[in-house]
Amino acid sequence: MKITLFSFLLVTCLFATAQPDELNSNNITWTTQSKNSSESMPCGGGDIGLNVWVENGELLFYVSRTGTFDDNNGFLKLGRVRIKLSPNPFEGSQFRQELILKDGYVKITGSNARVSAAVNVWVDVFQPVIHLDVTGSKALNMEAAYETWRYKDRPSEGRENNANSFKWAKSGIVTSKDEINFRGNEVLFYHRNKNTNDAFDVTVKQQGMDSVKQQMFNPLQNLIFGGTMSGNNMRPAGTYTGKYINTDFTGWKLKSNTASKSQKLRLYLHVDKAETVNQWQNGLTEIINNEKLTQKTARQKTLDWWKQYWNRSYIHVQPGKENLNLPEWQAGRNYQLMRYMLGCNAYGKYPTKFNGGLFTYDPVFTDSTMPFTPDHRNWGGGLMTAQNQRLVYFPMIKGGDVDMMKPQFDFYLNTLHNAELRSKVYWGHNGASFAEQVENFGLPNSSEYGWNRPATYDKGVEYNAWLEYEWDTVLEFCLMMLETERYTGKNISGYIPFIESCLTFFDEHYRYRARQRGAKELNGQGHLILYPGSAAETFKMTYNASSTVSGLKTILTRLLELPANYLTEQKRSQWKGMLNRIPPISFAEFQGHTTIAPAKVWERVNNTEAPQLYPVFPWGVYGVGKPGLDTAINTYRFDTNVVKFKSHAGWKQYGIFAARLGLTNEAAEINTLKMKDSGRRFPAFWGPGFDWVPDHNWGGSGMIGIQEMLMQTDDKKIYLFPAWPKTWDVHFKLHAPYNTTVEGTVKNGKVEGLKVVPELRMKDVVNMF
Repeated sequence: MKITLFSFLLVTCLFATAQPDELNSNNITWTTQSKNSSESMPCGGGDIGLNVWVENGELLFYVSRTGTFDDNNGFLKLGRVRIKLSPNPFEGSQFRQELILKDGYVKITGSNARVSAAVNVWVDVFQPVIHLDVTGSKALNMEAAYETWRYKDRPSEGRENNANSFKWAKSGIVTSKDEINFRGNEVLFYHRNKNTNDAFDVTVKQQGMDSVKQQMFNPLQNLIFGGTMSGNNMRPAGTYTGKYINTDFTGWKLKSNTASKSQKLRLYLHVDKAETVNQWQNGLTEIINNEKLTQKTARQKTLDWWKQYWNRSYIHVQPGKENLNLPEWQAGRNYQLMRYMLGCNAYGKYPTKFNGGLFTYDPVFTDSTMPFTPDHRNWGGGLMTAQNQRLVYFPMIKGGDVDMMKPQFDFYLNTLHNAELRSKVYWGHNGASFAEQVENFGLPNSSEYGWNRPATYDKGVEYNAWLEYEWDTVLEFCLMMLETERYTGKNISGYIPFIESCLTFFDEHYRYRARQRGAKELNGQGHLILYPGSAAETFKMTYNASSTVSGLKTILTRLLELPANYLTEQKRSQWKGMLNRIPPISFAEFQGHTTIAPAKVWERVNNTEAPQLYPVFPWGVYGVGKPGLDTAINTYRFDTNVVKFKSHAGWKQYGIFAARLGLTNEAAEINTLKMKDSGRRFPAFWGPGFDWVPDHNWGGSGMIGIQEMLMQTDDKKIYLFPAWPKTWDVHFKLHAPYNTTVEGTVKNGKVEGLKVVPELRMKDVVNMF
């Protein structure tokens, strides 16, 4: 007993010291300055993101915060800050810029024969405040400038509109100018939406929803966003103009009153709906006053938050071998970097966007044919694409970050009523109709919906070869909501009406469609006829798509498995009845092997996804330890479209599929390719892939793949190392259902120090090494 206790304490002590050391080895350090913004480093916290870099002896950073949507529903940056120090420590041979992961901030040091200095850039996790703290070996003067390209109205033409909700559909789009002024010793800046003929108004009118417009949620109306920049020892020093990369700008400059060894700069940010600017400014003043009250404790609270964040979970591949720069070590290090970027939007009002998140930069460095402003990103600002967004949020479940999923869930809850109104207006039935590309007000994107539509075309359906009838992607967010209850025991009563409304849509809509064709609502077996449908964007006009069938079965089953208090007996009966009406998955045959078919039948192939394998991920119908695994493996290996579309790039999920199927070599190869260094200066700025840089659904899908290689779960069963190479050392901690954590080390092909909390869950662990 004493030996066992000693061993436990020893292992616990080793884990406690190993994680900080391993995490420190994942820090990104540069010893030369950057050429431009594409060589920037992410920094953030709460819901604020900065791109930080030093160029020609000047420190610069872009500022982003969630929810900064303009009238066109573009996701606008809050400007750029430029710092000059005199004497300048960055004019010399000694330079270092480091992302210190464990503390969540960027530290920059420089020195020469005259002076040395350190600059810490950090963001308060609990208040929307950016801090820049300078410490010098001798007294320094500091000049800080707030720069913006939105000092004037900026017309947006052609492909530049891919950054907003109008895309290719409309000319005459203008990004309206900001208001920027000196206010006392600070720079005040803000953008105020005009509330006339904005993206919401245009979309509602286009899609025939005017009759219910007053009932609808409009996130753009009365929105104002901006902030102030000030320093403890600074005063206004005039304005100037310039051009950075492709974009002209105006700068508002502050300079220090006196030289000092310590200089501090603060940016206070505020995003809110307000009928007047004065109301918005009152909110901003409250933020400033609150920060002053917490100055002595804010830094430590932020450090404590990052410490607990890194202790929630981790995956360190080939720890201690960083000097070898092995591809699999890169994959493990970049897993941590991706998780850092996700942590920078832990508590935003809006989810982390797949197409760049908070960390986009001048677009010409992503696509040389796009010399647009730093506000640009392809695939929209307030527009969310479900198949991409899900890959950003699924890794948070096993990562123990379910509290960070709230912004994504709130996105759907806020737009639920608008989606339900779609069903009522167009078809006269109940349930929420969510499209694949859905605006932050719950309607399909206007351009994807189609401006040149046949007059008699169903107004509830997108006139779009890729997106028509693709309604099932919302079910994956229903699954995430259900998983938060299973993993943490969190009360999800607030999500049940949403889940039920999504299910109701499928039940009532496909009965409705059957009645339009004939006298019967169901087929001869008493099943719903899920036609017309879509298997992702690839197999179109499907009859009983396997992705939809497995999704509905999984959500209904999981809903009925919830504790008794979640559903009345009447509701349980209703959902059991619907579960019985879901048709079976369809099968095909290749080279004599039975495979999962995309659907019973379909009309055409339109994209390059593999929805035949969605019953594997995300729906978990097939997988390690489950019946029919051979059929799923056959699909992966023999279905000609699955084989043809195979890739590691972007949102491709082959690394996840291979891991879920227990295919160790394939999983290792694909996930290493996906998560290796991006080729950009910051190694986790992947992309553009199919989307933009940094491509967060590229990184998110890689995170899921590595997690699934290490651990898979099936209700209470925990399968360890189902697709983990024995030649890869690893130290990991992941979360499993029922408030369980699993921590352990693999070294030289042997499992060491496996720790399951609570200990009684050890009986549910299946070690597959």
